[in-house]
Amino acid sequence: MGALLPSLPMDMMETIDHALRERLHAQQIEIIDDSRKHAGHAGAGSGGHYTVTVISADFAGKSALERHRMVYAALGDLMQRGIHALALTTRAPGEAG
Repeated sequence: MGALLPSLPMDMMETIDHALRERLHAQQIEIIDDSRKHAGHAGAGSGGHYTVTVISADFAGKSALERHRMVYAALGDLMQRGIHALALTTRAPGEAG
């Protein structure tokens, strides 16, 4: 996992990980903190920028749009406090990456 910015809770990536595992039954999650790449841009102070890969059986048979909506729903209010932007890769187990 990437380094956290001092202004973010030290457990933000753990909080994201926990929410996705609990709410999407994710088997595998990779979270990279890209916040330092966005320092100084408008909105950067409202939360972190993360690249997230989620592998979950819950995604089977779902479109990319449905999967992304599932992730946003699972993260709930974190999208308003702590997360400014997500770059998502979502797959069901066995799908090519």
